[in-house]
Amino acid sequence: MRYRSFGELQVGAIGLGAMPLSIEGHPDERQAFATIHAALDAGVTLIDTADSYYAPGGEPGPGELLVARALAAYGGDTDSVLVATKGGRGRTDDGDWTVNGDPGHLKRAARGSLARLGVAAIGLYQLHKPDPNVPFADSLGALRELLEEGTIRLAGISNVDADQIRLARKVLGDRLVSVQNRYSPEVRDSEPELRLCAELGLAFMPWSPLGGISRSSLDGPSGRPSTPGPYEAFHRVAREHGASPQQVALAWLLAQSPTVIPIPGASRPQSIRASAAAADLVLDEGELAELNATAGRPGAAD
Repeated sequence: MRYRSFGELQVGAIGLGAMPLSIEGHPDERQAFATIHAALDAGVTLIDTADSYYAPGGEPGPGELLVARALAAYGGDTDSVLVATKGGRGRTDDGDWTVNGDPGHLKRAARGSLARLGVAAIGLYQLHKPDPNVPFADSLGALRELLEEGTIRLAGISNVDADQIRLARKVLGDRLVSVQNRYSPEVRDSEPELRLCAELGLAFMPWSPLGGISRSSLDGPSGRPSTPGPYEAFHRVAREHGASPQQVALAWLLAQSPTVIPIPGASRPQSIRASAAAADLVLDEGELAELNATAGRPGAAD
């Protein structure tokens, strides 16, 4: 596993997105623990969850409790593991997502996350999404208060634009260390935010980093695509490296900027092992140029 800077910390270049472990369709606890332990064995030291990662009709926090129990049950050293969680979203009984950036709510949510994680301070606490009904500066002010009181060590923001990143940097200073936006071969509309993070030295954590790759082609009888898809180059490069298209996508993401730390979701040990191995896959300039040319254009997302 290669490592990358995360504020003043160093974390594995590939993280684990823990959302699939606690939302609808999640695996049983034994498999979830095995997935988290496989990630740690593979050198993953960043685990991303949220208080809103629960199935419709449930209550906030099962994802955080799961991560805490899995870490406690791990037989090895977990001192270097950075657990990141998020606040400001919820679920409705029909499976929709809500947004609540009210400062009072965020502070209560963070303290609830702290208790569930069972730590002295949350390693990284992220505003899950700006609330259009609450001034963004007010939501950021809640994060600043949480930093000052020691409830959280580091702050991050998610689903934001470049102007919001600049404002967050102004409000939070150097304790703003990360931005988590959707970015993948399929969806590149956060290109300006990725570049700004590189300029500011902020970790950029793409969520849903493998978007589009599995749907890129239809496999024929020989195992080769019978119907080329829009990201066929990722499949071709994968065959040349003896890797999977998903691993090539992660390697491509890592090559976009030294501050990029993808957080692919996983619900099986073999999935996160394969993702972690992508940290060691190096693509040459020609391959990167071809992949950049075939990946989704910035601004092309829905």
